[in-house]
Amino acid sequence: MQRFSRFVQPTSIALAQYRFFNIHEYQSKRILKDNGGKVEFGIPCTTIEEVEAACANIKTPQKVVKSQILAGGRGKGHFKDGYQGGVKVCKDAKEAVEVAKKMLGNTLITKQTGAKGQVVNTLFVTEAVAGIKRELYVSLILDRKSASPIFIGSAEGGTGIEELAKTHPEKIKTMKVNISEGIDHDACVAYAKELGFTGDSAEKAANQFKVIYNIGKSKDCTMVEINPFIELENGDVMEIDAKLSFDDNAAFRQKEIFALADDTQIDSKEVLAKKFDLNYIALDGNVGCLVNGAGLAMATMDLISLHGGSPANFLDVGGSAEEKQIVAAFRIITGDPNVKSILVNIFGGIMHCDVIAKGVVNAAKTLQTKVPIVVRLNGTNEEAGKQIIAESGMDVHTAEDFESGAKLAVELAVKGK
Repeated sequence: MQRFSRFVQPTSIALAQYRFFNIHEYQSKRILKDNGGKVEFGIPCTTIEEVEAACANIKTPQKVVKSQILAGGRGKGHFKDGYQGGVKVCKDAKEAVEVAKKMLGNTLITKQTGAKGQVVNTLFVTEAVAGIKRELYVSLILDRKSASPIFIGSAEGGTGIEELAKTHPEKIKTMKVNISEGIDHDACVAYAKELGFTGDSAEKAANQFKVIYNIGKSKDCTMVEINPFIELENGDVMEIDAKLSFDDNAAFRQKEIFALADDTQIDSKEVLAKKFDLNYIALDGNVGCLVNGAGLAMATMDLISLHGGSPANFLDVGGSAEEKQIVAAFRIITGDPNVKSILVNIFGGIMHCDVIAKGVVNAAKTLQTKVPIVVRLNGTNEEAGKQIIAESGMDVHTAEDFESGAKLAVELAVKGK
């Protein structure tokens, strides 16, 4: 089964960047509800007082308290102080408030967050859905092989869907949608029956599949994941968890969606990169890279690795960067404590070497960085750029060619350990 994730595989092979904009569960549920989805009642809360008020408005005796972070696996996660579980079903309002006190402001660690975890700034307090007959997994993704939207589902939903796909692939059911013809009701009913729905429940499930598809299409989603998608004892169906991801390239026409961004859940370096229109991906190496052009950036990372180093980032300033963007790029790179040297590798075409040089000098002075900097300039206004660096009085190492620059950057990084 194909799943979407923010995954980067640097050097030696083509660098792939998956930057799919994610929103919180409570935001996803709101979109589902506004477009005909069947979801439980819930209220997002950022303070204990709001949790108390939410509990008073939720009619079911039991309340569900859900940590809101931009990562999966919350139910099986644990907090930094040892408290277990980021999703709790509470017997009453009093217990819900006590649980909220343990979660709010705490750091939740799941399989998807890594050891660093994410701080829980918002809780989604919901009613407890009674009479659940079955829990299923349903998602809509974009399938590269067929170049089509495809539904992926399993009658065995809940946690561990990835493992199920590996061990029992026959239990994963799919339905491809022809984008020219659109979503077909009869096909949705047949798919619902494949997932074990019968009678009126199959019709209701089919209608929800159409809702999911229409949201995916109209909102430029890269994924609509419902886990679990549930069948109730009375035959109704609901989505009681949801994760929606969106194509970053659609930001210009999905302004309301992208306005939901929660910058507190995103690496501050990525937030800064987005602000200054820099193509940045954090890695775990020790040599910071500032390059113009994605191809040159990949080649730079490969050469650093070839000489025994490890790139700390992918950072492409593009062909029309201004001095302020170069300073921002340095701020991003030096914000990583693992960076022990910086390689500036510029092939000047549209991007002028003197602009890069001014930015490097300005950044070095403004940030007062102690990290050694290696600069290789080649192309448009190369000599002017080299002169700016030479006359700056800054301790900047220059390299005459690509390979010597990479080699020197690695050597300096090793010395800086």
